[in-house]
Amino acid sequence: MELNAPDHTLRIGGHRLPVVGPARMYVCGITPYDATHLGHARTFVWADIAARLLRHAGGDLRVCRNVTDVDDVLHQAADRAGSPYDSFAAVQQFYFERDLETLGVHAVDHQPRAHNHVREVVALAQGLLASGHAYLRDGAVYFHGADVPGRAGVGDQEAYDLMAEYGDEPESHAKEHPFDIAVWRPSNSGEPAWPSPWGPGRPGWHAECAAMAMTTFGPALDLHAGGADLRFPHHAYEAALAEALTGVRPFSRAWLHVGMVQRDGVKMAKSTGNLVLVSDLVRDHPAAAVRLMLMTAPWRDDWDYTPDVLDTAAARLDALHLGAGRPDSSSGAEAAATRALLDDLDVPAALAIAEEEGGRTARLVMQILALG
Repeated sequence: MELNAPDHTLRIGGHRLPVVGPARMYVCGITPYDATHLGHARTFVWADIAARLLRHAGGDLRVCRNVTDVDDVLHQAADRAGSPYDSFAAVQQFYFERDLETLGVHAVDHQPRAHNHVREVVALAQGLLASGHAYLRDGAVYFHGADVPGRAGVGDQEAYDLMAEYGDEPESHAKEHPFDIAVWRPSNSGEPAWPSPWGPGRPGWHAECAAMAMTTFGPALDLHAGGADLRFPHHAYEAALAEALTGVRPFSRAWLHVGMVQRDGVKMAKSTGNLVLVSDLVRDHPAAAVRLMLMTAPWRDDWDYTPDVLDTAAARLDALHLGAGRPDSSSGAEAAATRALLDDLDVPAALAIAEEEGGRTARLVMQILALG
């Protein structure tokens, strides 16, 4: 390499990601119990952008996106539908993948499903018990997690509230500490169950992702992506479980925690009834316009959806296509747009350069961002 050659290394969240050999990217996938909404879509579009830029920077990338098909909310939805949980999940997963394909999200290399990795969760629990990082209580295996909130920069009260919200039962008297979490837990009557040395049961949510990530990529990752709402407790405990088992730190060199989609200032979620479905939007607008809409605000920022922003994105897409038809642009503009993309995925800056310059610069940016 020339001493003054440009730096084509991707930087995310303040971390440079130079890669020698295959890069390992893990994306927290969905719990397949409902249709794909914009909150899902924004996370996976930004994860796709990061993957495309790693490849553009010369990385040989492998991407794993899991399917959480062992989960209480999924089992409840399947029961209401009168369907076995695995069949119900498979149908919902089909619709999810169809929506992502419509939005130009590249197919992943690995797609583990939690129910196929129960044996690995049992092995994880056994390893943590053997090393003293976990303990057995009434058929459940609990991980010693007292220090995890502090390591994640989360205060005790916030940690308690979030763990209660996500079903980690900090109030449970079965645990030695409120911030311990279940790696393995016994199943109640009617719930899916698998055999284990401690009796029939099922994995804890955080342990599922830790087991699937390590099964796919070994003890560490280069980039881990997911929604910002998963930062704590899910990602903090996933990393803590893996690090306790392997002794390898950090579990991931960088994290892409994508900001939430809101509507009227409220997080888009089934529980609030404010969903906007991808399948509805692409009936009346080009899929590339929906994809462009999802990337116009910086990846880490929360973003409020209103119907007019999609019309604005569609008009902007037309302008980009028109500009791309111009025959030429400066090499300096191409370099500036590339630097913006590699510098913490500054897509808004790269799009602004592409719109102003047009020509090769616009074509390059549109190609990298899969805007057709």
